[in-house]
Amino acid sequence: MINYKEIKEFPAEQLEQLFLSVNWESAHYPERLQKAMKNSSHVISAWDGNKLVGLIRSLDDGETVAFIHYLLVNPAYQKFHIGSRLMEYMLARYSNMLYIKIMPSDPDTIPFYEKFGFVCYDNYVAMEIKHFGIIKTE
Repeated sequence: MINYKEIKEFPAEQLEQLFLSVNWESAHYPERLQKAMKNSSHVISAWDGNKLVGLIRSLDDGETVAFIHYLLVNPAYQKFHIGSRLMEYMLARYSNMLYIKIMPSDPDTIPFYEKFGFVCYDNYVAMEIKHFGIIKTE
C-alpha cells in the first residue's frame, strides 16, 4: 500500500535514489535536494513502507500563481496511478490560485498533464540556465 505524506524533510539517500531512478542530473546533489525540499512551498511524497517512490513539489506566491516544479515516480512504481494521485493532492492545495503552471521537460508527459486541465500556450516556452558542474557543492 502506498502512503502519501506532506513533509519537507527527507534523508538525502532517499532523494538521491528516487532522482537516480528517473535519470535526473540533480540526483548527484542530494544535499541540495534536501535544502530544496525544505524551501519549497509544498512537497507531497509517496512511500512504499520506508521507501520514497514518488514526489511532487511546488513553489508559489501565496495568492496568484503556483509552479509545480516537478513530479517524479520511480519507474518500478509507474502505472499504479501514483503520479495522478500526487497531482490530485497538489491541485487540491491550489484550488484557490489564479494560475497553476508546470513546464514539462519531456514532451511525452504532456498528455498526462492535459488530463488535469493544463494547456500548452503558443506564445511562450520554458527557458533555463543550467549550472551543473559549475556550482560547487558544500
